[in-house]
Amino acid sequence: MKYMKRPMILLVPYPAQGHVTPLLKLASCLVTRGFMPVMITPEFIHRQIAPRIDAKDGILCMSIPDGVDEDVPRDFFTIEMTMENTMPVYLERLIRKLDEDGRVVCMVVDLLASWAIKVADHCGVPAAGFWPAMLATYGLISAIPELIRTGLISETGIPEEQRKICFLPCQPELSTEDLPWLIGTFAAKRARFEFWTRTFARAKTLPWILVNSFPEECIDGKLQNQLIYSPGDGPHLLQIGPLIKHASIRTPSLWEEDFNCLDWLEQQKPCTVVYISFGSWVSPIGERRIGDLALALEASGRPFIWVLRPNWREGLPVGYLERVSKQGKVVSWAPQMELLQHEAVGCYLTHCGWNSTLEAIQCQKRLLCYPVAGDQFVNCAYIVKVWQIGVRIHGFGQRDLEEGMRKVMEDSEMNKRLSKLNERIMGEEASLRVMTNITTFTDNLEKHVVN
Repeated sequence: MKYMKRPMILLVPYPAQGHVTPLLKLASCLVTRGFMPVMITPEFIHRQIAPRIDAKDGILCMSIPDGVDEDVPRDFFTIEMTMENTMPVYLERLIRKLDEDGRVVCMVVDLLASWAIKVADHCGVPAAGFWPAMLATYGLISAIPELIRTGLISETGIPEEQRKICFLPCQPELSTEDLPWLIGTFAAKRARFEFWTRTFARAKTLPWILVNSFPEECIDGKLQNQLIYSPGDGPHLLQIGPLIKHASIRTPSLWEEDFNCLDWLEQQKPCTVVYISFGSWVSPIGERRIGDLALALEASGRPFIWVLRPNWREGLPVGYLERVSKQGKVVSWAPQMELLQHEAVGCYLTHCGWNSTLEAIQCQKRLLCYPVAGDQFVNCAYIVKVWQIGVRIHGFGQRDLEEGMRKVMEDSEMNKRLSKLNERIMGEEASLRVMTNITTFTDNLEKHVVN
């Protein structure tokens, strides 16, 4: 089958780095199975990723307008508004154009972009869901009706009181304060809760959901989840992760990466550098905590690389960058995988985003955990309590940071646990299971292919 005659699978991510990255990895896997993946993003994302994807990767990138002026910040609520009200009409037009010869066999929709499910239905295109995070987080959010029924949260998603919860076998204990929608003001929390309830109501109509996760291991060594299962009357869940291991494409960053920090790393001793990054989506920890962390890093005397966007640097003490110029590097964005693979990096101070967690496991780096929002609290619980490959800190005072770094760097068994976890989820046997699951999904699409 010629390249341009391949059956198409359209992929619609939520427009943020942590969602675009795993869907591009999935797209790369689909290429090897004879499909032509089409990544559809708003124009502001398309401009960043399309020029950085090589034609030989076999992935087509296309854009749709989001209707937001260039000077308007694209925060969670702005994006939600345009996804619900503006983008659907443009996506429908694009689908109908691409499907003129009937080659569109499926649309894979990031569940956080659930608006696209309705568009696929309207166009008569089969849709599958994509969950970019851990399966345990999916379980937590899908348990919302049960959380309401048992009185753990109100009808608007707000906990009645702080309580411990454990909703899956062998799951580490969480707090009601760790629920993914509890971000910002009271009104913001309610709005995010409505977003999640709407998302999962739409997801129930899907036959398949592809999950960028792997079977989580219980403390007693038993697997918590099968690679394929169907939770009652919901969609079949296919665990196809971690995709980071199974795709050949190097996913482009939405920001320019500072590769000079790799040269600086070459001058450092093995396992001495602390790498700090709190992700790309929200202002990470606030000005006061940024100032506390800056002073604690300086006082520690340890070499460090800190990813800190220019608009987040107001919290740095006066003259800080000049004072620490020999001790550390502060960069706007870093080539994270190359950095984590470097022998000089001893530990990773992270927000526990799922992509970052998987990359750390792949590179076998110890984690110093400071979850900020969303699924990060669930990820942190597994990192610290189940896999025991990291230590959680609750503040950035000098004593907090030094004690956390001491614990994570001096745990003599942590490297063994990292190696074991890496092999279990990224070794040959795990890779075979993942490829089998992706094949199960693509085989299910064959009846839609027009030769």
